[in-house]
Amino acid sequence: MIELDRVGRSFTVGRRRNRKTVHAVRDLSFTVRAGEFVGYLGPNGAGKSTTIKMLTGILAPTAGSIRVAGLDPAHRRVALARRIGVVFGQRTTLWWDLPLRDSFHLIRHLYKVDQQDFQRRLAELTELLGLGDFLSTPVRQLSLGQRMRGDITAALLHDPTVLVLDEPTIGLDVISKVALRDFLRRLNAERGTTVLLTTHDLGDIEKLCRRVMLIDHGTLAFDGTLDALRATAPEEGSIEDVVARLYAGSAPPAPAEGG
Repeated sequence: MIELDRVGRSFTVGRRRNRKTVHAVRDLSFTVRAGEFVGYLGPNGAGKSTTIKMLTGILAPTAGSIRVAGLDPAHRRVALARRIGVVFGQRTTLWWDLPLRDSFHLIRHLYKVDQQDFQRRLAELTELLGLGDFLSTPVRQLSLGQRMRGDITAALLHDPTVLVLDEPTIGLDVISKVALRDFLRRLNAERGTTVLLTTHDLGDIEKLCRRVMLIDHGTLAFDGTLDALRATAPEEGSIEDVVARLYAGSAPPAPAEGG
């Protein structure tokens, strides 16, 4: 469902004589099969956001090739938008001053979703995510947890085959996190939606992902199962300890299993 082959992305920064090339992503290769739920981790500046932007067609790679749902994101961005859903935890796709329900209706028109299909999906998502009490509330008046549930709904109204989540639980309270994690687990298990999750919350990874990829300095440092990641820990170490050691380059990566 997602294929990257020796992908690179470079940026030129500075002016005139002070220009230099920054390699945000370099020689990155991995695949994600249909129905997988994969965690994509890395420290700030590791290349996670650049990868996500290339997967969604916002950026074009400067080297290598990418396919998402069989399409080249940089050249088939509109067609790809109908196949994927994207949620950025620190941004919203909803209209700030409109009631939540009106945002959903606008999104239906943007994606040209059939009215009956839209009503069926909205009713299902409203029940599963508990939206009923605030569908008529302007987005600006929603709590962070309510808004996040609205953004998840907006990303799923056109029934995408791939869901890309960038920090979806950031700032959420414990109850909201549990509810969102439960929904995502069911979405993946019952509908077979392929999910790529980037997060700094390792609780999300432990609760949701069987496979984990770690990127550091633009390259893949680990690709394997969550159990394989745990196996690299000292006897008393936590998964946080393992990730920290991998970021620091003090632990050898386990054999790649999915990339």
